[in-house]
Amino acid sequence: MRNAKTHMYSERLIGHFKNPRNVGELPPPAVTVEVTNPACGDILRLSARFENGAVAEARYKTRGCTASIAAGSALTELMAGRTRQEIAEIGAGSIEAGVGGLSPESKHAATLCVDALHALLAAWP
Repeated sequence: MRNAKTHMYSERLIGHFKNPRNVGELPPPAVTVEVTNPACGDILRLSARFENGAVAEARYKTRGCTASIAAGSALTELMAGRTRQEIAEIGAGSIEAGVGGLSPESKHAATLCVDALHALLAAWP
């Protein structure tokens, strides 16, 4: 009998997890924020550098599960070249689509990314 929960991840999510894009931090004057999911303990640190009112470069670091690492990678790709208004429109559904879907147990990863975006928007000069 099988008691362990199994997670089925999409190929896109596994691709972001195995080969994460834009990992790291950006030095000032980039804006860096850090958010934590209190339920699972995952942490996402998000950095962005802005030029002409848009994201010129974004980096991230995650301490968390497979889904959170992949979601952070997808998030930085979604942010590239977008304006403040366009960033504000990125929601959990956009993050989920970026990784090819999330199981109910992994939806917290998209929420963590949206929380980081809200923090980034609040800190955006």
